[in-house]
Amino acid sequence: MQAALDLIREKAGDAPIAVGLILGSGLGHLAGAVKGVSIPYVDLPGFPHVGVSGHTPMLVIGDLEGQRVAVLGAREHYYENGNPSAMRLPIGVLKALGAHSLIATNAAGSMRADIPAGDLMLLSDHINFSGLNPLIGEKTDARFVPMTTAHDPDIRAGLKRAAEDEGMALAEGIYAWYSGPSFETPAEIRAIRILGGDAVGMSTVPEVILARFFGLKVAAISTITNMAAGMSSENISHEHTKAMAPLGAAKLEKILRRYLRDLG
Repeated sequence: MQAALDLIREKAGDAPIAVGLILGSGLGHLAGAVKGVSIPYVDLPGFPHVGVSGHTPMLVIGDLEGQRVAVLGAREHYYENGNPSAMRLPIGVLKALGAHSLIATNAAGSMRADIPAGDLMLLSDHINFSGLNPLIGEKTDARFVPMTTAHDPDIRAGLKRAAEDEGMALAEGIYAWYSGPSFETPAEIRAIRILGGDAVGMSTVPEVILARFFGLKVAAISTITNMAAGMSSENISHEHTKAMAPLGAAKLEKILRRYLRDLG
């Protein structure tokens, strides 16, 4: 981590950041709105080599709506290399740079008819349907991370207010993490619905666990790109996800910008 921190501080300065952001599909352009410095992941020792189309593997540090932020333009998903802790070093770097909170975004499939494609869902909680955990192998007692309020109530309230101020509805629901990369079967979706899930996706839960491990407050928002398997006749694919993600991403950008302005 120290080598990455030294390089980041050399390029971006020593001023502490306030908020970290992880961008999901369709939100890459938000990193370009940050007035600051962009560093490719490949230049940062220990950062993942992300290989998912539709993501931009850059760390961007600078000003956005009056807040000093650090934006992770891409994440490594578990399905890329079978490593649930792939984002441990980047999230640890955010903490070391001074971040007090992390907001993660993702693309997800909805299991609720009242949250269709193009809408957003604020995560009120999550289900680790995969059973994997990024803290497996951690040797200290810090691995026993409490998750009762993993999705911070104060940040969630702030994001809800930001949505209201922008004249947008922001539904809340429970996100289920499915490992991927294949999409879920209709039977798996029925099982997740019985368990209480409202949306399903292939990311975010490991990052929430890691953020809490590092002592960051965390919240997450899903851009709904499709209805989950068996709930509509649409053809679910990664190309479809990339095509639909910008619809919700435009709304999400407005909410994030308003939230950051309100922090000031």
